[in-house]
Amino acid sequence: MSNAKSLEQLEQKQDFIRRHIGPNAAQVSEMLAELGVSSVEELIGQTVPDSIRLETGLKIGESRTEVETLSYLKSVAGQNKVFKSYIGQGYHPTHVPNVILRNVLENPGWYTAYTPYQPEIAQGRLESLLNFQTLTMDVTGLDLASASLLDESTAAAEAMALAKRVAKAKKANIFFIADDVHTQTIDVVSTRAEQFGFEVVVAPASDVVNHEIFGALFQYPSTSGEVVDVTDLIAQVQDKKAIACVAADIMSLMLLKAPGKLGADVVLGSAQRFGVPMGYGGPHAAFFATRDKYKRSLPGRIIGVSKDRLGNDALRMAMQTREQHIRREKANSNICTAQVLLANMAAFYAVYHGPQGLKTIAQRINRFASILATGLKSKGVALKHDTWFDTITVVAEEADKNTVVGRAAANEVNFAINHVGEYSIALNETTTRADIAELFDIILGEGHGLDVAAIDAEVAANDITGIPVSLVRDDEILTHPNFNEYHSETEMLRYIKRLENKDLALNHSMISLGSCTMKLNATAEMIPVTWPEFAELHPFCPLEQAQGYQTMMTELHDWLVNITGYDAVSLQPNSGAQGEYAGLIAIRKYHESRGEGHRNVCLIPSSAHGTNPASAQMASMKVVVVGCDDQGNIDLDDLRAKAEEVSENLSCIMVTYPSTHGVYEETIREVCDVVHQHGGQVYMDGANMNAQVGVTSPGFIGSDVSHLNLHKTFCIPHGGGGPGVGPIGVKSHLAPFMPNHSIINVAGTTEGNGAVSAAPYGSAAILPISWAYIAMMGSEGLKQATEIAIVNANYLTAKLADHYPVLYRGRNDRVAHECIVDLRPLKEASGITEMDVAKRLMDYGFHAPTMSFPVAGTLMIEPTESESKVEIDRFIEAMISIREEIAKVESGEWSVENNPLVFAPHTQADVLGNEWERAYDRFYAAFPVPAVAKDKFWPTVTRIDDVYGDRNLICSCPAVETYAE
Repeated sequence: MSNAKSLEQLEQKQDFIRRHIGPNAAQVSEMLAELGVSSVEELIGQTVPDSIRLETGLKIGESRTEVETLSYLKSVAGQNKVFKSYIGQGYHPTHVPNVILRNVLENPGWYTAYTPYQPEIAQGRLESLLNFQTLTMDVTGLDLASASLLDESTAAAEAMALAKRVAKAKKANIFFIADDVHTQTIDVVSTRAEQFGFEVVVAPASDVVNHEIFGALFQYPSTSGEVVDVTDLIAQVQDKKAIACVAADIMSLMLLKAPGKLGADVVLGSAQRFGVPMGYGGPHAAFFATRDKYKRSLPGRIIGVSKDRLGNDALRMAMQTREQHIRREKANSNICTAQVLLANMAAFYAVYHGPQGLKTIAQRINRFASILATGLKSKGVALKHDTWFDTITVVAEEADKNTVVGRAAANEVNFAINHVGEYSIALNETTTRADIAELFDIILGEGHGLDVAAIDAEVAANDITGIPVSLVRDDEILTHPNFNEYHSETEMLRYIKRLENKDLALNHSMISLGSCTMKLNATAEMIPVTWPEFAELHPFCPLEQAQGYQTMMTELHDWLVNITGYDAVSLQPNSGAQGEYAGLIAIRKYHESRGEGHRNVCLIPSSAHGTNPASAQMASMKVVVVGCDDQGNIDLDDLRAKAEEVSENLSCIMVTYPSTHGVYEETIREVCDVVHQHGGQVYMDGANMNAQVGVTSPGFIGSDVSHLNLHKTFCIPHGGGGPGVGPIGVKSHLAPFMPNHSIINVAGTTEGNGAVSAAPYGSAAILPISWAYIAMMGSEGLKQATEIAIVNANYLTAKLADHYPVLYRGRNDRVAHECIVDLRPLKEASGITEMDVAKRLMDYGFHAPTMSFPVAGTLMIEPTESESKVEIDRFIEAMISIREEIAKVESGEWSVENNPLVFAPHTQADVLGNEWERAYDRFYAAFPVPAVAKDKFWPTVTRIDDVYGDRNLICSCPAVETYAE
């Protein structure tokens, strides 16, 4: 063997592809034999219509090793220049406590979990989210909080939508925004208002009294740092029967009076500075609170306290009928708008520091701001305001300002310079005395003679805080034990671990959720997220300081263009829901540019994701449902009839491919043609891109725009229900209508286009995950991933088909990357429901597949390419065993009231309890098959009572008395 050959083989052994793809060659052969085909290519030929098969391969390049990838990406990250950031405007440097960094952000037990739709195996993150809600309610002074939204600006847009729903000023169509609100928030809210047909007025806050409004938004403190009592402004808004909304800085609320106490109806903001890196704009959790009487209109998810079957407190997502999968276009908001991982980080930050620690951090920031303001005023520097929490705005001649800003840049310091004749300095948790001395040098030049210690003494002696006495917080907050018991690292570490142990995540077993593609989030992909070069950039820093980000994002953009067959991609949307929304806006603006703004009808197949009608509603489109045939395919005759009926007003169709039923529809190109013939556009939902990459593409099929779930197909982890990233790919005619940004102009988009996210590149900090995945897979690996996803799904379908009806199949009886198991006949014969099967799977150590979607009474199963045959067989064994349990109920051996399915899941306390009047053995309850005993996952609560939780809505940490009970 030649030395060159040996080196080549050694290099292949480092190949990432075989690490990502679960089944090895022998396992693939075994599965193919089970399917009666001789090769992967033969199976693909039987499954994917020839008419949509790509004629040429992807142009991503060869697979790179992990070492190569991280080495190159480190060099790219090195192009970023991490200046000290005093820009503020909603983004601040912060210290991420290392115990949280290592054990939450970098821990797959936290970042690979799924949305807590199965609460019995999600009690850990649900408790942490309840902490987040309690934190939000305490600091805002309001009755009810959600479990996070995407960012401050989109939260403000949700506040506007809530205001329109609940305000008694029904005839008003104006939403007022004070002109000292963050610029990016005005941008995002204005974009949303345009889609809803609302008028936005941006003017000085005092002008609110002069307009007939349904709602108003104020910033507290203002974007330039002023701390103003908004009590009278809120009263003026409410006198007009409108809703008063306040965007607040969470750190300032440690010292400032709660906006709810000032009368606000809605309070929102970003939790970023509670221990979450800036990350060039995200991901960050937004907080949102309102009054109890508006709970039915609250956007996003709410965590509530309920009871389990044994009467124990148990947590769940409350009021789940608000879900868009159920309410569709009637949903309040698109529920896929959460940042669970980041909300958990912020909650743990509050738990770790506690109320006194947080107050100390806030006081220290405020003290430094007071020192800076006092020193500058002593030298005759004009300040814009005489109040402040952390931000000082200097008024200066433009020439003097430019000199100071230039001196700052030379010292690798960034100020906010958005307005002529002024610049702002926002201090933060990381600021030191040396930093204040440096700021004096930059602003005043050398030889100013100011001494930080002397000014500090003056500030202390004169009690200078910049906070009006009437606005000083005087109530206790965060009194719950969770915020007062875990302040040593030992206790904090154990608390985090205790919660983690209650949750089932991908580091325990496969999560076979159809349409949600829970696949490997490789460690090598995750590592760059916490590199300082990526984590510590402010999203509004000058572009020349973010060249590493620009390089990485340009390469990712070009790869996604190649993979999708589109002409351009916007990376701004920071969730799949935002991607859908941005894509629909592009379609709407395209029609308007052609003088066809009246086109407002969106066709949506009855099988579609619930996010589709919810997003269409947000874009003010009328939804017309298109039926499906008995095989789950779009009914072409119905499509033609509906398209003809609404032809003049047809805007678009939203279609998922492969279909939500897990089938490659043969007529997809005809669907596109029909819509195009009537002047409409084709929006292809990217949820099922894991069955397209390298085999076909939405652009090649004939679609005009798609969003891509980077948190599905492209390996960004779900984080327990967020983060997500949903960039849109578009054909060239839609490219001019992609989102831009009012502070940082996004290359490739039209100036003046509104933003859909607070930051110009959305959740930029997690884009390196998808970049690394694509780089390490290369052209061949990406195609293999799609092919093996199809192999795994068809193998699993074949093995289950002898025991359960499979609802839909495509050509040659094949499925795409997922299958739907129909439990309705079994329910009719036995009384056992799909819920019972989902809960019993927990006893086998598995998270349930997607339940009752897209068809009620079914389970949609997607194994992905990352699961080995061994794990898939383990899941199959569990499903067959459960089928045998159902058979015992059918035969009468077990009654429908007394069997392991209806009592599932079984906790340790349940199995070891003194009483056991069950028709089955205790040991069998916990260990139904031998494989379970090797690695038992114990749910910590039994079946949760959803009805009790909704009738007794408690959305904060239970009172201390309940712990004593």
